[in-house]
Amino acid sequence: MNSIFFNTQHSPIGAFASFTLGEKGAKGGLAVELGKPADQNVFVGLENANGNGFSLLPFFEITEDDSKRFDVLATTKTKAAVLRPFKDSEISREFSPCRDIWRAGDLEFRIYTPVCPAPDPAKNSKAEHKLAYAPTLAVEIEVDNRKGKTARRVVFGFQGNNPFRQMRRLDDNARGKFVGIASGSTGIASDSPGVYSSLGFTADQILDEQHPFNLAFGIGGMGLLISEVPAGKRVTLNFAVLFYNGGIVTTGMKASYYYTRFFGDMEAVAAYALAEFRALKGRGDAFEKRFQRSRLNPSRKFMLAQAIHSYYGSTELLDVEGEPMWIVNEGEYRMMNTFDLTVDQLFFEMDQNPWTVANELDWFAKRYSYWDKVLFQGDKREYPGGLSFTHDMGVANHFSRPAYSTYEKTGLDGCFSHMTHEELVNWLVCGLTYEKQTGDRGWLKKSRAIFEQCLDSLLKRDHLDPKKRDGVMGLDSSRCSGGAEITTYDSLDVSLGQARNNLYLAVKNWGVYVGLASLFERLGDAKRVGVCLAQAKRGAETICASADKDGLLPAVLNENVQSRIIPAVEGLIVPYCLGMTEELSEKGPYGTLIAALKKHLQAVLKPGICLFPDGAWKISSTSDNSWLSKVYLCQFIAEKILGLAPKSGGFEPADKAHAAWLLDPRNTYWAWSDQIVTGEAKGSKYYPRGVTSILWLAR
Repeated sequence: MNSIFFNTQHSPIGAFASFTLGEKGAKGGLAVELGKPADQNVFVGLENANGNGFSLLPFFEITEDDSKRFDVLATTKTKAAVLRPFKDSEISREFSPCRDIWRAGDLEFRIYTPVCPAPDPAKNSKAEHKLAYAPTLAVEIEVDNRKGKTARRVVFGFQGNNPFRQMRRLDDNARGKFVGIASGSTGIASDSPGVYSSLGFTADQILDEQHPFNLAFGIGGMGLLISEVPAGKRVTLNFAVLFYNGGIVTTGMKASYYYTRFFGDMEAVAAYALAEFRALKGRGDAFEKRFQRSRLNPSRKFMLAQAIHSYYGSTELLDVEGEPMWIVNEGEYRMMNTFDLTVDQLFFEMDQNPWTVANELDWFAKRYSYWDKVLFQGDKREYPGGLSFTHDMGVANHFSRPAYSTYEKTGLDGCFSHMTHEELVNWLVCGLTYEKQTGDRGWLKKSRAIFEQCLDSLLKRDHLDPKKRDGVMGLDSSRCSGGAEITTYDSLDVSLGQARNNLYLAVKNWGVYVGLASLFERLGDAKRVGVCLAQAKRGAETICASADKDGLLPAVLNENVQSRIIPAVEGLIVPYCLGMTEELSEKGPYGTLIAALKKHLQAVLKPGICLFPDGAWKISSTSDNSWLSKVYLCQFIAEKILGLAPKSGGFEPADKAHAAWLLDPRNTYWAWSDQIVTGEAKGSKYYPRGVTSILWLAR
């Protein structure tokens, strides 16, 4: 890796909260419901052995003494303890999905992230729910003072920057069980012997304080937890990083965080976390072992770990008037359950907690679905359309009104237009995968009518005349009002942005028809099986017929758009998730399509087409905006389904280039980001979608 100083999100499950750390300076900190790092000073350090000041990890900046706002005529300078960051050469970092360990001198700072299944609220025990959803992180600081000749102080704290909440001590309500500091909905607590809390205007003033009475000073915005490690001793101190946002936290629908069922306030979280510290620390042990046993190259290990961290930073489990609701917020944009992200986070959620997929689908069906009309391009007449789903469910904890998203506008043919067909396909991809992999017959029974309605809607968006259907989307939603539908690739050019006749969406369509045929066959619905198989055949033929003499497929079919795209193969993931190996074989019923897609991908993975000069993948030949989540997905398809990975080293040169994007100094502040334009993160920052990389573990 280029540098160890990159931000990473450390988050409890379902709390929409993050302890972000790694970038130098005041670039991390503790936050709830924020689409970026908190930009706080974080102090983690140790008194120097010679007693001359403190050395700290470099996550702070020296700030102006805020006491000047009060003592406006003060002219004397306050004596300050010497605070310096460790030199870069003194610091090392060990990073994985569940561990972030910093070492410097005699100090070791360990953050534990819970990568573990989120238990189904309808099942499991209260104890399991409390442990999994406790809005807290286990943190350890180990100090080795065995060679020291004097006691040395160790510090952990932060500078609150919440304009509505002052820094406070948790000790006041802890009844002697623990000590802690907090600012608004974030805090840190410890019950390790000898740890005490302190507040003040600056860290150096706190560390120079001679009167213990003054440590409870309530005006300063700085809070530290301090302990003293005796000479000749090696000590490990336990800390719980805390998040708590009580009461109704949403508008549009009344909802509170699910964890408030078990914890009445931050102090209750602290008491639980410290009492159950060992269990809290071990929440990610099983996944960590699985990760460490994997044979992924170092670049992939880094990207997978970073992506998982950012995914959890966007997760939110709400209690909507007694009903659970799983939400994944859209990173910096904070849109709620953006459906074209849900379909890519599907693989991770099916791996960890499949119930969340059913929960998302059910909420889309009952609150965020709608019926529309359809139009031929250039024709103002409206025809019967069908069922589809919104782009999202709201933004920044505001639920949008039923049947409407916060994102989609009318009269457009680019960014912010409707994604009606894409979200229809996405509901089917998620629904088919969930049903097949879980065998949840109860869910299928209540959802069968939706599958049937979705099929009817797909057909009408192809062509109104069954004899003229070609298996590809051809009509736009009436909600576009003269504009045109777009895809998840909303900020790209027509090669991937336009939904109608798009190659990427055509192959995804094909995968859904194949999956629906299998579903209806198991349901004994021969008529719908026949319809789905006919549509799959038509779609495959339409796609194959568009190939040029070199085997290249146009990004948009039949519209003279000659851009070339890697996500042409993306739809192959659908039958893969359904275990339909024959349909993915060149010797199977769709062998001609599989061969055509394989030939296309081989042809475009070349410099000047869909490879950048450094070997990174360029998802469209006519755009420098490449999306890492989609690259990960298509890499998996190329390797696992099409068998195109080079025998020596696989796609490792590309992996190194992709990891270098995330580690570019322009990007490290934002943890994991998706949209990378010629090496720089331009959008979709602090983003959850990178967990498509979980597919790399499916070996």
